[in-house]
Amino acid sequence: MAAVIPKEQLAAAAFLAALAGAAPHLTHISAVFIGRDTAWKMKKAVRLPYLDFTTLAARRHFLGRELALNRRTAPEIYRDVVAIRRAADGALGFGDHGEIVEWVLRMAPVPEGDFFDRLAASDALTPALARALADRIADFHGALPPVSGWDSPGALGHLIADNHAAARAAGLPADELAEWATAARMALAARSDALAARAEAGFVRRAHGDLHLGNVCLWEGRPTLFDALEFDEALATIDLGYDIAFLLMDLDRRARRDAANLVFNRYVGRTGDAGLAAELPLFLSLRAMVRAHVEAARGGVVAGRGYLAAARAYLAPPGPGLVLAIGGLPGSGKSTLALALAGGLGPAPGALVLRSDEIRKRLHHVAPETPLPPEAYGKAANDAVRETLLAAAATAAPSRHVVVLDASFLDPGFREEAAVLARELGVPFLGAWLDAPRAVLEARIAARRDDASDATLAVLRRMVATTPPAPTLPPGWQSIDATDAARAAAAIRARLPSALVGATVSAT
Repeated sequence: MAAVIPKEQLAAAAFLAALAGAAPHLTHISAVFIGRDTAWKMKKAVRLPYLDFTTLAARRHFLGRELALNRRTAPEIYRDVVAIRRAADGALGFGDHGEIVEWVLRMAPVPEGDFFDRLAASDALTPALARALADRIADFHGALPPVSGWDSPGALGHLIADNHAAARAAGLPADELAEWATAARMALAARSDALAARAEAGFVRRAHGDLHLGNVCLWEGRPTLFDALEFDEALATIDLGYDIAFLLMDLDRRARRDAANLVFNRYVGRTGDAGLAAELPLFLSLRAMVRAHVEAARGGVVAGRGYLAAARAYLAPPGPGLVLAIGGLPGSGKSTLALALAGGLGPAPGALVLRSDEIRKRLHHVAPETPLPPEAYGKAANDAVRETLLAAAATAAPSRHVVVLDASFLDPGFREEAAVLARELGVPFLGAWLDAPRAVLEARIAARRDDASDATLAVLRRMVATTPPAPTLPPGWQSIDATDAARAAAAIRARLPSALVGATVSAT
C-alpha cells in the first residue's frame, strides 16, 4: 500500500482497510475500500496534468461534486461524504470531534459480478439488458439541460491534441500516432459545421463523461450509471453522442458487435438522434485512443496497440453507405430480420435501423412497447411517421453507414420514395419485400410480447384483404421468401455489396 498511497494518507488508508477487512481497489487517483455493507472511496493526494487533489479541501470539494453528480443516476449507491477524524487519544474514526485527517465518500457496495465489464466478459449481456441500458442512457441524457454557446469543434480539437500527447507519453508508436492525429483532424474538419449545428440544437450537455462498461452496474436488476467524471467540467461537457460513444466502443471491442448495435439502435430509437451515425467515426476513434493510452500506461505498449489500431480503423469506414428497405405485412419478420442483419453491416457499431413502429411511439412521446389507440394510425399520423423516417435516413445515409428502413411499405408510393431517396443521396439501394404464408404471419403475431408493433391478428386480416398477393415492386426491390428467417437473412446478404457485409472492426 505504501508504494501507491501517498505518505500523508497511509494512516487513513490503514483505518479504512481495517474497516473493510481487505486491501483497497486502486486507480491512479482513488482508493476504494469495499466492506460487507459499505464501500469507502478516498481520493489520493496527487497532482496530475488534469487534476490536483493534493489539498484536503480539494479532496472534500471533489468528493462532494462526485456525490452530487452520481446521485442523478445512482442515488441508492451514493450515500454521503464523511470526515475521518483523529481523537484525543490518536485513534481514527468517524466521530464528531477531533482533527479532520481525510474525507471519504460512503457508498453501497456492488457485487463484482454485477459490473457491466464483468457481464460482457462472461457473455452475459442479453438483448434485454442491452435495451434496458440504452433506455437508461436515453432517459438520463433527455433530462440534462443543454449547454449554450459551446464550441464543440474546438473542444474536440483539444481532445485530439491531448490524446495524441498522452499516447506519445505512454510510448505508443509515434508514426502511427501522427497518422491517427492527421486523420482525426481531417475528420473533425469535415464534420465541424455539423458538430456546431448539433451544439446549437442542444446536443451538448454536462453529461456523464466517462461512460464505459466499467462504470455501469446492475442495481436491483436495472442498469445503473455511476462514477461520472467529476474533476473537469470541460471534459464532461460534451456532445451526447460522444458520451455514449465510449460505451459503444467498449461494447464493440470487449463484448459483441450485436450488443453494441442493439444499444446504438435502441438509443436512436428512443432519442431520434439519427445524426449520431455521421459523428460516430470520430467519436469512436477518440474513445478508442483514450483506451489506447490508458492501457499502454497501465500494461505496456502491447496492451494499447489493439486500441490504437481500432482508433485508426474507426476513421476509415468502408463506403459508400447503403439504404436497405425491408417491407412486408405484419408478421413477415421485418424487425427481427433488420436487427439480425444490422450488427454485421457497414462500419461500427453496425447498421442504423429506423423502425416506423418506434418512430410512431416517439412522436406520441411514449416508450416503444406502449400500445397506441387506433387514432394514432390515421392518415396524418402515418404521413408524419413516413416523413420522419425518410428525413432520418437522409441524415444518416451519406455518412457511409448502412441505414435499414423497417416499415410495412404497403403504399407503392412509399416503396418508390425509398428508392428515389437513395438515388438522390448517391448511395446504393436494396428493397426487400418479405413474403410468408398467412399461417406463419398469424403465428408470429400471436407469439409477440413487449413489442413496438401494435399490429394484431385483426389488423393483419384487414391488410391481407387490401394487399395484392404479389404486389408490384419498383426497380431496386426484390421479393424475399421470409418463411425461414435465417434463409431470408442470407438471401438479403447475398444481394448486398460485399464490402459492407462484415466490413467492421472486430472485437478483441
